[in-house]
Amino acid sequence: MRRGFRLAALVMTAFAAACLASRAGAQTPAPPAAKPEMRENCPGFVASRAPRATPAALRLAALAAGEVRLTYVGHATFLIESPEGVRIATDYNDYVRPRVLPDIVTMNHAHSTHYTDRPDPGIKFVLRGWREDGKAAGHDVAFKDVHVRSVSTNIRTWAGETERYGNSIFVFEIGGLCIAHLGHLHHTLTQSQLDELGRMDVVMAPVDGSYTLDLDGMVEVLQSLHAQMIIPMHVFNAFTLERFLTRMRQTYPVEMHSTPSLVVSKTTLPSSPTVVVLPGH
Repeated sequence: MRRGFRLAALVMTAFAAACLASRAGAQTPAPPAAKPEMRENCPGFVASRAPRATPAALRLAALAAGEVRLTYVGHATFLIESPEGVRIATDYNDYVRPRVLPDIVTMNHAHSTHYTDRPDPGIKFVLRGWREDGKAAGHDVAFKDVHVRSVSTNIRTWAGETERYGNSIFVFEIGGLCIAHLGHLHHTLTQSQLDELGRMDVVMAPVDGSYTLDLDGMVEVLQSLHAQMIIPMHVFNAFTLERFLTRMRQTYPVEMHSTPSLVVSKTTLPSSPTVVVLPGH
């Protein structure tokens, strides 16, 4: 009898516990497993994660028609971007490269800091500023809203000899602007070369004064191109840059920018020829 009472008590206790559990489950049902897209969009889950890094180039505002973005990457490399999103890297090499994959790259043959034999296979147009047969490169490429052409010049070899057509001045025609990258220029320009180039709006010029063209010669070239904006490159150090700027201040105003990127257009070019210095060497 006592054993039956204990058994009945155990059954009642178990039943009561089951009822409580059932009611608790009814009051606080277990949440369903969240789908991946819900975890992605829920502020609570997002806030608990480390913030994602967004490349700076992706945060830049879209370019309007007629605008071009110029970013000084370093040495002789610039990233040039068009309104239709075409990206160009000048003097593309293995040491100094933009963080984004360019559509078009240009190169020159003077030193390995101005070219590479291993360009990224995703690049659509690889434009070398020289040819192995010693003839002028003669590039003339159109892609979306960009037209690229080249004008060949000579360079000095390490032995002091002349390599004919080892350098190209690349001209980028974008949004009504003519932008010239002088590359590793070693001599002043002939009238024939100047005629082929035409008048430039923006010129990127090597100003080291020794490895490329000497200071007097570079000033002569820049004056002959009549560009409204001159951007120094191939600087190496603050002393070299200041030597160039001291000379240029005799004739041109100089603007110092705090960021390596600027947007230019026909309407925003300086009213008179101006040297614009972007940070970096």
